Amino acid sequence: MPSFDIVSKVDAQTLDNAINNAKKEILNRFDFNGSKSTVDLDKKTNIVTIVTEDDMRLKAIEDAIISRMMKQNLDPKSMDFGKETIASGNMIRKEITIKEGLDKEAAKKVVAKIKASGLKVQPSIMDDQVRVTAKKIDDLQAVITLCRGEDFDQPLQFINMRN
Repeated sequence: MPSFDIVSKVDAQTLDNAINNAKKEILNRFDFNGSKSTVDLDKKTNIVTIVTEDDMRLKAIEDAIISRMMKQNLDPKSMDFGKETIASGNMIRKEITIKEGLDKEAAKKVVAKIKASGLKVQPSIMDDQVRVTAKKIDDLQAVITLCRGEDFDQPLQFINMRN
């Protein structure tokens, strides 16, 4: 039976490129001249750590990261902005978590939306992805179109289309 998987993944190399480009942009800006701001990406845990002096610079760094991600065709919805904390001295630290995989709530929303559509498909949650099977490929393509039209607070990719 034809099937495909709905996942939410971020390409690690593209993310690394986007963060590095944002760092370069920040270093070259006049308003960051003499600043002690840092942006670090932990590739193992997919956490971006920003340390800077004030809220204005923090917002500028976040905007630079978002714009660079969009230029690299990465969806900014995959970022989970944490709370700001006070670091040593007068510095502010903020951690941005990059979401990988569909969490349970998002997967349930996807399955509920597919079932509510009335299409003759069988969605099932498998770990951090949703597998959709059907008798016809046209029904699977209708599911992809349906999911692209909805906002699930996470970017979705459709992989492993099998005949």
